[in-house]
Amino acid sequence: MSVLRLVLDRPDHKNALDASTVRDLVRALEDAATDDSLRAILVTGAGPDFCAGADWVASNRGSGTGGERPRAGSVQRRVPLEAHRLITLLLEVQLPVVCAVRGWAAGLGCQIALAADFTIAAKSSRFWLPFTQRGFTPDSGATWLLPRLIGVARAKELILLGREVTGAEAAAWGMIHRAVPDDELDTAAEDLVSELAAGATVALGLAKRAIHRSLDVGLAEALEHEAVALELAARTQDFKEGLRAFTERRPPTFEGR
Repeated sequence: MSVLRLVLDRPDHKNALDASTVRDLVRALEDAATDDSLRAILVTGAGPDFCAGADWVASNRGSGTGGERPRAGSVQRRVPLEAHRLITLLLEVQLPVVCAVRGWAAGLGCQIALAADFTIAAKSSRFWLPFTQRGFTPDSGATWLLPRLIGVARAKELILLGREVTGAEAAAWGMIHRAVPDDELDTAAEDLVSELAAGATVALGLAKRAIHRSLDVGLAEALEHEAVALELAARTQDFKEGLRAFTERRPPTFEGR
């Protein structure tokens, strides 16, 4: 079973993401979207923290030899192709995405965790959206993801008041999948990604797509999406294996095709 493992690896900077790292993640997810050998994706952070967000110091240092700052409009031009593209890919890639969070998940790091299909966090981890406390507005899907996960009132508490929540609180709110004792995080994440990687990959991807589409359409269109997904899933080898396993009263062995 092939799992794409994406490690945020700048531990000296709490894995803050500079523009180059975000572009690397985008390319990796774009490639994964069309890689038929992959069954799941696992996103982790190196060191004691998951991700402290976007590295604004590095991203706004400027590319000229004189160290000049980017011209006006630079953020508006770059963000849709970098941070926003990253979040969109996590939501749209037709592979299950698992995220393991320890330590801090702030800003863009928090959004990555929210965009994953399943985020498992250490109970002591901290989720934080410090945007307004720094004098600017949220990006990378914060205002779309949070209200859908935890409701408008709590979303305002996290975004407008900048409240930090622990992994245990995030799980209790339905913000993430699960919180576990700190020393069990790696095992819990590996167990979950292995379970997903052993699943019917095409059906999982189509079901994920249908869930996200249903958030923005009416019932009739959602039913239409379900019918198309069912037609495609019913043509897979895994569907046939699932039927055989059911009639033979045994667990199915899916191959992701």
